[in-house]
Amino acid sequence: MTRESFDLAYDAVLAKWPRATSTALVPTPFGATHVISHGPTDAPPVLLLPGGGATATSWYGTAAALGATHRVHAVDLVGEPGRSVPEPGRPIRTAGDLAGWLDALLDGLGAPAGAGPVGLAGHSYGAWIALRYALAAPDRVGRLALLDPTNCFTGFAPRFLLRALPVLLRPTPARATALLDWETGGDGAVDPDWRRLYALGAGLRTVRPVSGRPPTAERLAALKPPTLVLIAGRARVHDPAAVERRARAAAAGTRTAVVPTATHFTLPMAGPADVQARVARHFAG
Repeated sequence: MTRESFDLAYDAVLAKWPRATSTALVPTPFGATHVISHGPTDAPPVLLLPGGGATATSWYGTAAALGATHRVHAVDLVGEPGRSVPEPGRPIRTAGDLAGWLDALLDGLGAPAGAGPVGLAGHSYGAWIALRYALAAPDRVGRLALLDPTNCFTGFAPRFLLRALPVLLRPTPARATALLDWETGGDGAVDPDWRRLYALGAGLRTVRPVSGRPPTAERLAALKPPTLVLIAGRARVHDPAAVERRARAAAAGTRTAVVPTATHFTLPMAGPADVQARVARHFAG
């Protein structure tokens, strides 16, 4: 796999974003973060964090739904596949590093502390980052959306961890594709261009993802922002019913919904039609 092949695949998915989409590199202490932006520049901002091994491009469906009323910023996680450029000798290794990176990123996007809260959404591992940040910096997050969040309310399913182990130990496009196809059950709703990009991104990660246990019930009870949790009913990465049950009990401002036909990887892109509408209604307040 060459970087050129990955970049061509990246551009193929980026082309699915709405017209008047722009890209930029935002400097942070941990590296230049690649951001895809869409929507009126003076509209309320919403920051979108992709899942592990994915890129900012995966949010094109959500961006189309939010772009009429919000300024959407989707980011490539530093150290993950994408176009962000890590700072040499300054890897993101801890939850504190992630919080510091997000603080700097929001500052660079023109939403500094004290300027008012922003919307924050995450998918999978990105949802874990978003939840941790909302708990750590509640005054900077106005509303929170978690799309099939992993390790937020329950742990991973053992069968998923067994399937994921080869990808973690020695990632290759073939192994990443095999895991994706198993998790989705070969669902034809997975965008083939995104599927290729996800496969080609295997091995481009420069640091291990930050990990940690799901927040305790006591910690979740302190969650301040109104939160929407959308759960893929056909997900195999965890037990959807258990995720929904604990998320519903997490905090008074949390709303949950199970999307029966959705698989784990489809939600940010072009999943079931009501998914993006739910997200748009949530951030509209």
